[in-house]
Amino acid sequence: MTEASARPAPLVRAALLGRCPRCGSGPLFIRGLEVREECPQCGLDLRAHDAGDGPAVAGIFLVGAIAVIAALMIDSRFQPPLWVHALLWPALVLPLTLLVMRLAKAALVGLHYRQRSGA
Repeated sequence: MTEASARPAPLVRAALLGRCPRCGSGPLFIRGLEVREECPQCGLDLRAHDAGDGPAVAGIFLVGAIAVIAALMIDSRFQPPLWVHALLWPALVLPLTLLVMRLAKAALVGLHYRQRSGA
């Protein structure tokens, strides 16, 4: 499949599943948040499609706002001791931040591919 004749994979599906933005079947990530250098299925050079700092910003703004609002609501309603907050919020915020960053990175790589390929 050549890059000129390839129709890009559906963006939302590719981002949610962490797949290649061109073929939609090759895995985008090696582990965690590290983008592969090349798609093993279609051979797309993924090094040329950079997400920059967007995923970190999405993680900070989205998860941070949700966590602060939830912490204030729980504290005002239930008034738990401080140690409950110290255990609860890192256990919820860290995995959620990684998930948001992974989704945002996959979406931004997909958007970058579409913009550069003219799709």
